[in-house]
Amino acid sequence: MGWLITILLTLIMCFGYFILLWGAVGFVQNKKFFSSAPKEIKDAVTEKMERFKHQHILGYIMLILAFILLLSPIGYQIYYSIKNDVFYWFIVIRIIIMLFGLELFDIILFDYILLCHSNFFPHYYPEVKNIVGPHLFGYNKWVHFRHFIIYIIAAFIIAWICILF
Repeated sequence: MGWLITILLTLIMCFGYFILLWGAVGFVQNKKFFSSAPKEIKDAVTEKMERFKHQHILGYIMLILAFILLLSPIGYQIYYSIKNDVFYWFIVIRIIIMLFGLELFDIILFDYILLCHSNFFPHYYPEVKNIVGPHLFGYNKWVHFRHFIIYIIAAFIIAWICILF
């Protein structure tokens, strides 16, 4: 049952990550949120006026919801591990599954599908229509590599904290 919970929590985190991107790109539309985008896109993006009343407020509400959806599954996994006295290595593996799943979701959905093979970004920022495309896939591969390393370290630390309690 614990593994099903881990998969469900990973999917919740992925949904939160999508809400984070959609809220930032589609509703808040602040150039500061493009810090991880390719340089060509950062340079082309312009500040946008609200398309409808309270658009930016809706975007910030989406960002808050996204952070809840991203962080609460990790919190629940910690709670579940402590409550059920889960073995250290199971905690490590479950946290790694969750965080690696989130990173793979980022690579596949955000980078490959939304950035390189869809109209997602040009829909909200028409000025990037001729910039996005398959040639951008992999522009941030070292960032993803660093995330995988950080996630492994984080999993060991989280599991250690769970064992202490």
